This record gives sequence, structure tokens and C-alpha cells, in this order.
Amino acid sequence: MPTITIDNKEYAFQGQPKLLQFCLDLGVELPHFCYHPALSIPANCRQCLVEVGMPVRDRETGEITRNDDGEPVIRWMPKMTTSCSVDMADGMVVRTHRTSEQVERAQKDNLEFLLINHPLDCPICDQAGHCPLQNQTYKYGPEGSRFEFLKVQKPKKVVLGPRVMLDGERCINCTRCTRFTDEVSKSHQLTIIERGVKNYPMTAPGEVFDEPYSMNVIDICPVGALTSIDFRFRARIWEMSSAPSITVTNAKGANCSYWVRDNLVLRITPRTNLDINEYWLPDEDRAVWPRFNEHRPEGSQVRMAGALKSVDWEAAYARVSELLGSVEGSNILFLGSPYATVEDNYLLGKLAASLGASAPAYIPHVEPGAGDGWLITDDKTPNAEGCRRLGIHPVDPELVRARLEAGEIAAVYVLEDDPVASGLFQAADVQDIPVILHTYHTTNETIAAADVVLPAAMVVETVGTYVSVDGYAQRVWPAKAIRGVNRTLRMEMGISRPDSHGTPFDRWHNESNQVNCKPSWEMLPAIARSMGLQEEDASPKAIMQEVAQTIGSFEGADYESMGAHGVRLAEIGATV
Repeated sequence: MPTITIDNKEYAFQGQPKLLQFCLDLGVELPHFCYHPALSIPANCRQCLVEVGMPVRDRETGEITRNDDGEPVIRWMPKMTTSCSVDMADGMVVRTHRTSEQVERAQKDNLEFLLINHPLDCPICDQAGHCPLQNQTYKYGPEGSRFEFLKVQKPKKVVLGPRVMLDGERCINCTRCTRFTDEVSKSHQLTIIERGVKNYPMTAPGEVFDEPYSMNVIDICPVGALTSIDFRFRARIWEMSSAPSITVTNAKGANCSYWVRDNLVLRITPRTNLDINEYWLPDEDRAVWPRFNEHRPEGSQVRMAGALKSVDWEAAYARVSELLGSVEGSNILFLGSPYATVEDNYLLGKLAASLGASAPAYIPHVEPGAGDGWLITDDKTPNAEGCRRLGIHPVDPELVRARLEAGEIAAVYVLEDDPVASGLFQAADVQDIPVILHTYHTTNETIAAADVVLPAAMVVETVGTYVSVDGYAQRVWPAKAIRGVNRTLRMEMGISRPDSHGTPFDRWHNESNQVNCKPSWEMLPAIARSMGLQEEDASPKAIMQEVAQTIGSFEGADYESMGAHGVRLAEIGATV
């Protein structure tokens, strides 16, 4: 196997990787700005410079020439080179800033050039705290500036599109943003204008940067020149915490991080998963962050004398038990949900089976033509595939309406969906029969017809599993706390921070932002027990273990196997 020596340490490698990426994979830090593994390599920031040499070989024998000490004689390239563009070769020798004063000096001088016209506005810059230029200047740059002239003034607060704003004076011309629009999204909406120290990214005259993936340039901009209009100045990185999860806007299951401050979701950013979304996230996945904060219900409600009244959870469960117990199980319509987790839908199916009802069906939310064949799908729910694998199939609206008109449905149990808004039936159609509703928002139109309203935890507040349209089973972790449930959600959150060193900016500190809701995997067993059914109180991990062991299409989908990046399940036809 070929080898390379970096800072006097030998490494084996396969193929012909680029030197910078190889070092990054090894955990060997090399400062850089313009390089991104998913983009072409312009090598224009000049920050990843290294010294590179090759062993001298005898032209006749091909053998490596050695010195008196038996060490290979190295012929160094006459000038330093950018490690991002170097193809590794057998026997190559590399000196980084750790072993070369020349490299160390070059990187320091380069940073001084980059900072000549860059404003030192870290105290107000949104990128402060996670800015590569800030971090690298601190680690590798000069201690001060020798520049005594006025800085070049570039345009500031330029609205490039509905979601992205440019502060031109921070741009260091890395061209990551323009390469993204040229090579990844292929919208070609950004280009570099002006010359030399005056250049910056811009749209063509009259054009708006409004492509559906525009906010990815914010993530890859290394200096805070491109910022999110809706997140700008809202919070700093050190004030927030993040939790790994997936997006629920469509069926792709793109990996993301939910960022929380004071128990409110403030932004959503991509999380790298090369099998699903690589490094990217569509704008529609990010724009839904208010949905996790606004119009949230406060505690369970029961309809009394024609109006919904707040009651405690036990009273709500008792009312559900009373309503379901008063009708034949075969006359209860159970509606599962492609928004809910596998665990929640599985428990709903068990409850339906225990009462002698038919298997739940779910309401599909498909918008033909909305998908783009990449990270946006026609299906606007995150778990329709999970429902399908559980044996929960799309509901037949005509059949439901016919059964309602014939009086064959005596009760409706809705798990985390809105059948009235979806047009499955009208509120007036079910006014004479009990309706139990698990809901996320007070805007749910089925509340008008509900006899019991059970606020359900959303994806950012629960533990569970979703299956993407491509068959990836992926876990989600809670990003924010909810009332009425053990704060650590059965240790899935770890130890909460106020327990050790809470601050006024801690995500758990402000309890007024905690929603009084519960995960459906906790409510459904409680309801079953209130009806006298034998249903143990199990953790989501144990529920999913049971699913994986009893349903062939989920084989291997336990929490350990899914890890942080999910596991691809076998096709249903291959396992069933």
C-alpha cells in the first residue's frame, strides 16, 4: 500500500486522494477557507499551503537515493503549494505549519492580507463564535494589523433574495457560494463582480437569488458575508444548543440540526449524511422553524356542555376510555399518521387490534409535481414509508364518507393529523360521534369536532423513528423540553444543563416556553391501561426493538444500528 509522510509521521492510503481532504479525514488540521469536499477546487484562498517533496530516485535503477544516514533524499518543490489541490503519491513527504517555519509564516501573512479590508466586527457579526476566519486568525494569524489606510468599502445589507443577505465587506472571495450555484444547485444565480479587493458575489441585474436551495450558501460561507434574513441578529452560537435530527417537511428524511434557545427553535441547519442529503438542505426544510414554537396547545382538553375544557391528563385518558368503551371496536375508525413516529403508529395499531377494530389507515399528503428529484419530494410527510411497513395504508376517503353516512363509524381516533383540513370529512359529519384527537397545534381544524384533545409532542420534543422514502430508518432526539414529562425523556437527552450549570440563556431555563404536551408513545399505553388492557409502559427504544423483532420489514432497525445516520431497510418485497 502506498504511504505518505506528513510532519515526520507515515500514513498508508488508497486511491489518489487530495492531500487536504486526507489530512482532514485523519484529524490533522490544516487551515483553509475556499475548499469544500462537494465543490470544485479553485485553490484561491491560499491558506492551506504546505511544503511538498518527493524522494529522489536513481534514473537507471529506479531505486530511492539515500543519504549517509540511510534516509531518503527528498527533492522539495521550489515553492509551497496548496494542499487542497495536491494529488497524493507514494513516498510523498509533507511539511505543514507544525514542522515548517516557512509554512507557518506564509499562513500568518496570508491572514494579514485577508484581514486588510475585512471589518473586525466580530462583536456584532452573526458568524462570531463559529467563524473560520475568526478562529484561524486566533490560532495562526498575526497579533495585530499594520494596515494604516482606509479599508475598501463594499456594499452592506444587500438583500440578494427573500432569504439571503450580503454584507460585502466581509467577503474574502472564496467563491464557495458561486460554485454552489454553478455546480450543485445549478441555478447560476450568483457570480463574482468587480475586481481585486473590490469583488463580491452578486446576482445579475434584475435577478433575485430565490432558488429553492439558496440558504446553503449561508452554511458554506466561511466569514459571515452571507447571512439568513430571518435569523440575522436573533441569537449567538454560544447561546444555543443543537440536537441532531431529521427534517419533516417531506419524505426525504434529510439530516439536520435543530438550534434552540430558551426552549424555542430558532433555526434549522443541515447535518452531513452522504447517503441522504450530503451537506445540503432545501430552504423549505429550514423555513418551518416557527411551526415548532407557535400555536402550540396547553394541556389536554375534554368537551363538556358543548365546549372544550382543560383537564388533567388522567381525566382526559378516563374520558377517552369512556368514549371508546361505549362503542363496538369494529365501529371505531383509527387514523394513523405519516407525521408521527413508527413507535407511535405501532402503538396505535396495537390499541386498535386490542379493541377489535380494523388496522389504522393514514391520510396521505402528496402534492404531485412538487418534488424536484433531489431533496424535495411530492410526499409532504416524513413517515409514510414507515406507516406502509407497519401495514398502515392510505385511507379511502370515499369509503370513509360512505361509512359515516351509513352510520357504520361510531367513533374516530386521530393520531397527529387533521382530517377536517385534509378534506377527509367535515366537522359536521362527525358531530354526533366521539372524536379523539392527538394534535400539534391549536390551528388544527378537527379540534372543532373533537371530544378529547390530546396535545402531542412534535419531532423536536420526542424520541422515535422515521423511515424515509428511500427506506432509511432514522432516529430523532429531543431538541427542547416539554411539560409533564420527565425532563430527560427517559435519558435520551442526557443530563439537563440546569441540573449542573444553567444560565438565563440555557435552552431549559425558560419554562414559560415549554409546551404542556406528551409524546404519543406515552399517551397510547396510558389510554390502553385506562381501558383495562394489558399494555406496559415501555420506552421508545424498547418499542422499536419490538417492532424490529416482530415485523420483517423493520429487521435490523434497532436504535444501536440506526445510530446517528440511520440504517437502510430491505425492500418490503425482499423481506415479506
